[in-house]
Amino acid sequence: MDTNKPVVGITMGDPAGIGPEISLMAYTDKSIAHINKVIIGNIAILKKVARRAGISVGEFREIKDMDECVFTAGKGIDVIDIPFANLGDLQPGKVQAIAGDAAFKYLTKGIEMALAGEIDGIATAPLNKEALHLAGHLYPGHTEILAHYTGTKDYAMLLYDEQLKVIHVTTHISLKEVVETLNKDRIYTVIKIAHNTLRELGYQKPRIAVAGLNPHAGEGGLFGDEEEREIIPAVERAKADGIQVLGPIPPDTVFLKGKNGEYDIIVAMYHDQGHIPIKLLGFHTGVNITAGLPIIRTSVDHGTAFGRAWEGRAHSGSMIRAIFLCGKLAEGRLNKL
Repeated sequence: MDTNKPVVGITMGDPAGIGPEISLMAYTDKSIAHINKVIIGNIAILKKVARRAGISVGEFREIKDMDECVFTAGKGIDVIDIPFANLGDLQPGKVQAIAGDAAFKYLTKGIEMALAGEIDGIATAPLNKEALHLAGHLYPGHTEILAHYTGTKDYAMLLYDEQLKVIHVTTHISLKEVVETLNKDRIYTVIKIAHNTLRELGYQKPRIAVAGLNPHAGEGGLFGDEEEREIIPAVERAKADGIQVLGPIPPDTVFLKGKNGEYDIIVAMYHDQGHIPIKLLGFHTGVNITAGLPIIRTSVDHGTAFGRAWEGRAHSGSMIRAIFLCGKLAEGRLNKL
């Protein structure tokens, strides 16, 4: 095992979706052959998917101790094998409790290993929220599981694409709740998280833009006063800390300015405000980073795609980028030690 390079743990996601397939495709992709990686999942499922999807991977090695990993491109697949008792009951492309439970176990094992320092970060394949709930794991998604098991209060969803980067003040709540709960402390915290994460990715002095909540960023209070009450005080506080930040900027122009290179990252006020531009520009290449955690976590920016599971038709671009960025973030943290 090369201890001079970070190790990325790839959690396999919902085994009934495209998670196993894109995990294998990304693991063997030559563009990230230089990154040490191990899949956290189930060998029997991976073998079955490889056969059905026509993916040539070589031998599968069950890893009991991380020192057993080979980490050599073209020399097979290293797997932390999580038992799956009812393999015959697993149906590709279906929402099932057994699949939701398996995805949960892969993720929590990855978190456990990252917290213990056995791996330097996790890149997660997608899970299905309905399957997760059927299995009795009542979390809205990956992010909330990660926050719970790492004991993290201040975190944020950061979507990363080469053309545009966005971080969210709020995510899985209604628009009514966004307006009711938006506050200056949370906005300030997210600005700081954006600054620190981009620094880890190599940006010396990140240029941060904060989107307004209302049309025209409120137009001086004509279309809402959230900008004056909550957003501007947060921006001014961050500026006082030496962070390079501007805003609030009208949301109908700020993302175009970000794409054109005027800003390095945009702080979005709510889920769809940030997701729509990212998915328009980089649906197959965008990466989800859970910023603010004590461990590094990146993920694909798409779902389980049950309609094409185990068929060899999945796009692995986002998974490849997630692994690459996980390794880059890990290098940034290791270089600080």
